[in-house]
Amino acid sequence: MFRGRREERREERREDRRGDGGVHYEMRQKLVSIGDDYWIKNDRGERMFKVDGKALRVRQTLIFEDARGQELAKIQERMLPVRDTMEIEGPNGETLASVKKALITPLRERWTVQVRGGPDLAVQGNILDHEYSIGEGRDKVAEVSKRWFRVADSYGVEVDPGQNDVLILAVTAAIDEMANPGR
Repeated sequence: MFRGRREERREERREDRRGDGGVHYEMRQKLVSIGDDYWIKNDRGERMFKVDGKALRVRQTLIFEDARGQELAKIQERMLPVRDTMEIEGPNGETLASVKKALITPLRERWTVQVRGGPDLAVQGNILDHEYSIGEGRDKVAEVSKRWFRVADSYGVEVDPGQNDVLILAVTAAIDEMANPGR
């Protein structure tokens, strides 16, 4: 009985969230695959994007593709000795954004995303537990949460209307990769 009520509340929260106009994605990492490939699905379970972790490269590289395999972005570790940084590039090699670890405090982490040609984004919350928000100044543009899913290796990303979904999801994938090195 207790378990049934908890699932009902979870479904009610999901329904409440679906009514707000944001786009919802499920990111589920295949922990056993070579190169850390995984699919990003929408809230209907449809495969929307693939993150292809390229094995045997000197620098950590993730290729972000649409469902047909067309490259949308490349996420690549920058080789800097001082600070962890990943670059997000467009399909033509142009820099879209840089993701950097900014500050670690006992309760939450902070990351910065320098977006080329747009406002910078701030990421803060509990990164390791996948409970954080991505904001533009005081405005939240996306939220990441693991509590929306029962599966241990899944978490959700809600992208607000009017945002670049590919960029937000690429930022989320880059942060996940940087926060969990060697996984």
